[in-house]
Amino acid sequence: MKAVRYVLIAVVALVVLAVAAVAIAMAVINPNDYKPQIEQAVEDTTNLDLMLEGDIGWSFIPLGLELNSVEATLEGDRFVALEQLVAQIDFWSLVAMSPRVNTFVLDGLDARLEVNEQGEGNWNRIMPEKPAGAATEETAGTQDEQAQDSEGAGGEPLNFNVENVQISNAQVHYTDKSTGQSVTLENFTVNASNITLGSEFPLEIGFRVATTQPTFEVDGNISARLAANEALNEFAVSGLNAVFDMTGEPFGGKEVTAELEGSARANLENETANLSGFTASLANLNLSTDLNVTGFGDKPTLSGELSIAEFSLKGLLNNLGQPAVETSDPDVLEAIAFSTGIGGPAGKVELTDLTIKLDDTTFNGSGSYDLADSGIVFNLQGDQLNADRYLPPQAEGETEGEAEEAPASQETAAAGPEGDLLPLETIRSLLLDIDLGLGQLIVSNLTINEIKASTTAKNGLLKVDEFSGKLYEGSFGANVTIDARSDNPKWTVGSDVTNVQTLPLLTDLAEVEMLAGGANLKVNATTTGNRISALRSNADGQISFNLAEGEFRQMNLTRMACQGIALVNQEDLTTTDWGTSTPFNDMRGTLDINGNTLNNTDLVAALAGMRLEGNGTVDMAQSQLDYEVGLRVVGEIHRDNACRVTEYVENAVIPVECRGNFAEDPAGLCSFDGSRFRDTLKTIAENAAKAKAREEVDKAKTKAEEKVKEKVQEQIGDKLKGLFN
Repeated sequence: MKAVRYVLIAVVALVVLAVAAVAIAMAVINPNDYKPQIEQAVEDTTNLDLMLEGDIGWSFIPLGLELNSVEATLEGDRFVALEQLVAQIDFWSLVAMSPRVNTFVLDGLDARLEVNEQGEGNWNRIMPEKPAGAATEETAGTQDEQAQDSEGAGGEPLNFNVENVQISNAQVHYTDKSTGQSVTLENFTVNASNITLGSEFPLEIGFRVATTQPTFEVDGNISARLAANEALNEFAVSGLNAVFDMTGEPFGGKEVTAELEGSARANLENETANLSGFTASLANLNLSTDLNVTGFGDKPTLSGELSIAEFSLKGLLNNLGQPAVETSDPDVLEAIAFSTGIGGPAGKVELTDLTIKLDDTTFNGSGSYDLADSGIVFNLQGDQLNADRYLPPQAEGETEGEAEEAPASQETAAAGPEGDLLPLETIRSLLLDIDLGLGQLIVSNLTINEIKASTTAKNGLLKVDEFSGKLYEGSFGANVTIDARSDNPKWTVGSDVTNVQTLPLLTDLAEVEMLAGGANLKVNATTTGNRISALRSNADGQISFNLAEGEFRQMNLTRMACQGIALVNQEDLTTTDWGTSTPFNDMRGTLDINGNTLNNTDLVAALAGMRLEGNGTVDMAQSQLDYEVGLRVVGEIHRDNACRVTEYVENAVIPVECRGNFAEDPAGLCSFDGSRFRDTLKTIAENAAKAKAREEVDKAKTKAEEKVKEKVQEQIGDKLKGLFN
């Protein structure tokens, strides 16, 4: 036991002697006397020129070093400089293997980082080039050190304490001559005190960042309380308050403020993290969330809530210095909000109780995103939306039709090479299952109710399985399939329209009142291509239509027919009140789709005393109509005597032509066709000749009968006279 005691005494004595020796050396030796040697050593081992202009000081209790006015240049240009560096460590804490930093002060740091035209950074030229063997030895040494560090990593947690950290007036200048970009970090400050592992400590950071491409400046101030455990695998931030004042070209020269507040915690060992009471704001946009994450791998589990408070999009764009969004209704885009719950199993993010508000429209539903295959599922149901309120406003004195045509004409005038409609590679990667519903939609002045839409996408097949709704006392349904597996995608379109009233539809859509009746349509069409011109030219299919109990408005076909009949009767019409419409029953036909042209050869309709028959073409590219219509007389047409249907006129066809641009003047498309009326006159003449022949035959027959009768009477009279005589 005595031996052990003597050994301990000897060890203590040696430590005391060593401490005393260090203290005497620090008291006797002046480090400033060694400035030339220090500067020369740096110049010998690096490409830097070191200049120690200020004093160098050190102390024993606390053990510290102080540098003043230090500058290092690289190839004649300043690389780094500092006004003052103070680092003090409590000596006895080192002896106890529990290091405590009394003070760390860094003031006036100035670093210059530069990339030349060849893309090489000046920091790469600090160390001189070494022979290959030396580099290998250095690498090996580094690997040995890493192995030692790895072995030591499993030791006891380090008890590390810092009483005060202060960085002030630091700046870093970065210039890239190859791109012309320049970034400056200045006024960088850090203040922290009582930094102890396992306990909270305050932290304050301030800085200013400026760039030249684009010109952009950020003034930031961050304050928070931080904590880390001794094993350095658990971290926490509380009382976070970060404010960033930004200005520059991205914001049109305006000053914009962004703020972050809240608390966060992460445990690397358990792979858990959470945000608590976290809020983020940008101008008048405010986001808040409480979020928990379990698992940092490919299949994390999330739970929490996320919401964006109601805000004005127009106000946000104005605050961010962005161009204003002009809408026909100036009161829209003023109330937008979003909220959702976040959950789901591992590897899947599910949105529950999802609510999206757009002014007076509200969508509710749910959604999910699968991290493994990027599958997206959404189910949203909305109440009502007036899309016309969000369209650009009409220019003063401009009609709705002109407003619609102007962008098209401008687009055509400025059109360059035609671009693709669909991003095929993106579609091939999509995995979608989306169901949308809307109680009422107003678009292009049309009112559509009870809209349902279902869309799926998988392996390059995009399908609109259902798009249906109720429209003007009728209903419609459509489906579309796009096969994007090849570079020439195939489109298949099918649609059914049942009893949609055409008069209010056309009136609301285009202010056209030319047709009334319940429309029934069936569309089956296919096409290929990824550009509008290709889709039009490759279109193929058929449209069958039927209108029951309708009428042509702003045109009176009865008057046109009566004009032709009056010419035949060689009389003048006396009726003045003809009206402006023509009722009909069961107008039907088939349109064969051949590229941009629709061909119709079987148009028929039943009118009063007439049968409408027609054929023609519709050029969708030029909006041109070219129809020849015949009004076949099958009965009495009108009460006007000049329009009486005689045997000459019956079954004759009164010709009507419908030609012109149906997008410009639909009411003036149809008129009496005088050139074809010659054929009608020929038919009428043939009818008259037949009638005249029948009349002559009847007259001859009657005359013969009368002569026979007279002859018989004479013979009977003579016989009677003979009898009485």
